[in-house]
Amino acid sequence: MASRVAAMALAGARPTAHAPSSAASTERRWWRSQLSLNRRGMIACASHRTSCTAKEGVIQWLRSAAAALAIAAQISVSLPAEAVLYSPDTKIPRTGELALRKAIPANPSMKIIQESLEDISYLLRIPQRKPYGNMEGDVKKAMKIAMDNKEAILGSMPAENKEKGAKLYTSLLEEKGDLQTLLKYIKENNPDKLSIALASSLDTVGELELLQAPGLSFLLPQQYLEYPRLTGRGVVEFTVEKVDGSTFFPTGGGEPKSTATIQVVIDGYSAPLTAGNFAKLVLDGAYDGVTLKCASQAITADDETGKKGYTVPLEVMPAGQFEPLYRTPLSIQDGELPVLPMSVYGAVAMAHSVDSDEYSSPTQFFFYLYDKRNSGLGGISFDEGQFSVFGYTTDGRDVLSQIKTGDKIRSAKLVQGRERLVLPSAAPEES
Repeated sequence: MASRVAAMALAGARPTAHAPSSAASTERRWWRSQLSLNRRGMIACASHRTSCTAKEGVIQWLRSAAAALAIAAQISVSLPAEAVLYSPDTKIPRTGELALRKAIPANPSMKIIQESLEDISYLLRIPQRKPYGNMEGDVKKAMKIAMDNKEAILGSMPAENKEKGAKLYTSLLEEKGDLQTLLKYIKENNPDKLSIALASSLDTVGELELLQAPGLSFLLPQQYLEYPRLTGRGVVEFTVEKVDGSTFFPTGGGEPKSTATIQVVIDGYSAPLTAGNFAKLVLDGAYDGVTLKCASQAITADDETGKKGYTVPLEVMPAGQFEPLYRTPLSIQDGELPVLPMSVYGAVAMAHSVDSDEYSSPTQFFFYLYDKRNSGLGGISFDEGQFSVFGYTTDGRDVLSQIKTGDKIRSAKLVQGRERLVLPSAAPEES
């Protein structure tokens, strides 16, 4: 079925980009021009203060300062809806791995440990003098929570996962373990080694969390129980090929080849219906031999085999919530952010249905090529919260930028997660 993203891809446009409203932009420019005028007035008054009496200069300066403060106050009152979109401090995951780790419905103690360690990632981005004291505090906080809550952390795992969980827990806390290594590099003020060790520690935390999350942490609405659903994580491996005689160039070295591999982790914890429908399509071979189409920020693919997918509702889980919203996009300008953000290079999402933005296309999906230059100042895509994101490219991200319209998916395989896929005997509607 044709969809809106497909049409725009063929036209060479990015998928349904939503720019801020012209009215809001005009109002913002007017307030800023007024603030600029008052600032110029303050500067002019200061430069001519020698030609004014001291009293007149002070009075004029105070009037200008008061006017500037009043306008600044009006800006903060008039434009609260744009605070998230334009804030440079907005903290959203910047990699697929981080987004997927945040999405795991794990024990609360593990989530606090994870947040403490991830805070170090943000602190490492600070140029020049890095706050190593704050980083040390984050590690020690994580260590204390892990030691104080050992029984709760291991006790929340199914019996078959406890042995592996105990080994991971020990590796996190032992004398030469992950967290002690972090403290060592923090004391040495070595950001490069700290960054590598931090990635290893977060991988361990992520493994522990996955052992705590054997299935969905919420009940699906009754009307959606007859849809395919993924009750955890899955991995899809795409083999893509050049058809024009050119080759893919591996960024890590190696021989250029006419084929390349892309791995995508699909997340049923946050988008069980969307991920379930996609996993079933992959098993059915719906994407084998499909021709790819490229736009400025998306690579789209649609079924060309006649396989049928399910008409799945738009499915987005808001951050801080425990279950997805259905048929309801998020309002980013009001501060709503998704658990699985699209503002990540290599995010994978379903296109909209051609009939309604409240539903996803039964078969068409796209790789999102996030570009901060086409986003708000907070680094948030203008499409954020409008599509059903259900996974991320975790291996082969360098391949995405080399794909051109006409290249093909030779094969798509579900290499992990088949046991998590629930296929009902009947579905409400196939398209």
